Amino acid sequence: MPPSTRILFLVYCGVALSLLKAFNNEVVEPYMDEPFHVPQAQAYCRDEWSTWDPKITTPPGLYIFSVLLQRIFVFRCNLALLRFTVTLTLISLPLFLTRLLAFHQRRRPPPLLAPSLEALVLSTFPIAWFYGFLYYTEVPSLVSVLLTVVLATQHWHLSAAALGVISCLFRQTNIVWVMYAFATSQLMRLRFRRGNILLHDPPAFNMDSISAVDYTCDTLSGDFLQSITSTPAAFPELLLPFMPYMLVLVLFGAFMLWNGGIVLGDKANHVPVLHVPQSYYFVAFATLMGWPAVIFGRGGPVKLAKEVTRRMFGTKMRVASTALLSALMAYTVHEFTIHHPFLLADNRHYTFYVWRRVFMLHPIVPYLFIPGYQACAWAWWLRVAGDQTLLQTLVLPLASITTLLPTPLLEPRYFLVPYILLRAQVVDVSSVGLFVEGVWYGAINVATIYVFLYMERAGVGRFMW
Repeated sequence: MPPSTRILFLVYCGVALSLLKAFNNEVVEPYMDEPFHVPQAQAYCRDEWSTWDPKITTPPGLYIFSVLLQRIFVFRCNLALLRFTVTLTLISLPLFLTRLLAFHQRRRPPPLLAPSLEALVLSTFPIAWFYGFLYYTEVPSLVSVLLTVVLATQHWHLSAAALGVISCLFRQTNIVWVMYAFATSQLMRLRFRRGNILLHDPPAFNMDSISAVDYTCDTLSGDFLQSITSTPAAFPELLLPFMPYMLVLVLFGAFMLWNGGIVLGDKANHVPVLHVPQSYYFVAFATLMGWPAVIFGRGGPVKLAKEVTRRMFGTKMRVASTALLSALMAYTVHEFTIHHPFLLADNRHYTFYVWRRVFMLHPIVPYLFIPGYQACAWAWWLRVAGDQTLLQTLVLPLASITTLLPTPLLEPRYFLVPYILLRAQVVDVSSVGLFVEGVWYGAINVATIYVFLYMERAGVGRFMW
């Protein structure tokens, strides 16, 4: 690792620990969801394993992790040290991101303790950075998912499956990311397998080819259907590496039967629904947060804008397709938009103000964003698909939709894992883009953490994501 990167990693760790101290000094009592998590962890620290708060909706992975660290390092299970267990996972995040980025960039990964500059920047992504100092499941869950994906891509499938089980102990929906890990590893392996005729998986498109603009919907749908119909031929080769993941699925199915569904606690307020616009919100959120990675690539923002415009309006067929898709999206916005009572009632979250002051400004407002959703989706597709096959590009959207659509609440924390996995697939961010991305994340982090720590409002509380 270059000395400058090593120094940056030490700075990253130092800033994280300093911010943890600031959180503990200013927020001396459990806040928001911590009043549920902290007593539960403390009960486990006292070996009260039968104690369970029925309001908790996630499995006990976070609390078990804290107890393991407490047993190893013999520290007390107070609020400050419980938060420290989460910050430790935040500190480890660049190490695993480095290896995931190396996989997508198809280069040899550096030594384990050698995070890349890009990984350090991505580790300061505001949602991960903010919740890395509170006793929440978000960052440990993210790290467990990333480690599962990294092990799978290195073909350590038994270890990946074992980590997959652990990741599901942090969040039930991580079962989807376990399957994503397997699919990602196998699609890359089959792509570069010599003499591979088992699976039809053509390049999504050639980013450097002018003819990429004319890649028609008929061609795309034809390739996709051919990929699906050719999949059974690859089953025999996929069966052996899939066996460990099949065991994870069996265990998860047993949990579902025992629990009576995927929701663990407070089932009345967390009923799975069909929340189609949630995927639109994610695309908009990802673009708002990750715009430097989107525009600072091959050809720059001007070429990207031209490509997006051409794919939406370049021919009469594309105009018709865009209009038809807009009509379909308008229908889903009308039928499946959810005004969740938690979103409308809790004014300590930024989403409360976004929803009240933007989406509820006028009934027509949610529909006005539809062209923007499409443009954002095309921009991300163009940024990640140029270096991947068709199925490699589609597997992440499929997994993301599976995790996001059943969730009724607009909550940025739900976007954390899909965003990180999406951003990791952008392989050609320029040095300028990486610098701008780091400054952008840093500015958001400074603003949101300052507001949270030092601008508490009497009668309202602290503002947070």
